[in-house]
Amino acid sequence: MGLLRVIGLLLLIPLFDMVLLVAVANWIGFVPSVALVVLTALLGMLLVRAEGRHTLRRIQTKLSQGSLPEDEVIDGALLIAAGAMLLTPGLVTDLVGVLLTLPPTRYPVRLALKRFVVTPYIDAKTGGIYTGSVYSGGFPDQNQGADTYDMDDDEYDVGRGTGSEN
Repeated sequence: MGLLRVIGLLLLIPLFDMVLLVAVANWIGFVPSVALVVLTALLGMLLVRAEGRHTLRRIQTKLSQGSLPEDEVIDGALLIAAGAMLLTPGLVTDLVGVLLTLPPTRYPVRLALKRFVVTPYIDAKTGGIYTGSVYSGGFPDQNQGADTYDMDDDEYDVGRGTGSEN
């Protein structure tokens, strides 16, 4: 049911975007509203380009230090999504694109993505080893004693192995 909600939300964003664009066009005029959409897209793309270069430098720095660039790769994916939003005509998508481009507003989105998308995916693929939630409660079926034999010391002879002549 969660996937249907996400699809519904994704379909509502362009509808809301069109309604807002028509309202702005009625308020300031058709040509200024088109100019506003084009201007926000151009300025946003310049900002995405600058942030993309900065993120690429951070990825290269992390790799040269021998560590994994987890946050930087997620930032790169968010910048790609921001670029797609900025190229889509509309004021709402431009606002979402700018919010994904700016580092202070991208940080909470990155944390939420890591917590609710990346970590559960990796945890499912590794069987819980990534987060440490693997089964560690002892042996399975520990309460069944049908194959367990309790022997006293005099019933078990360790001195001589089977089939050997000592």
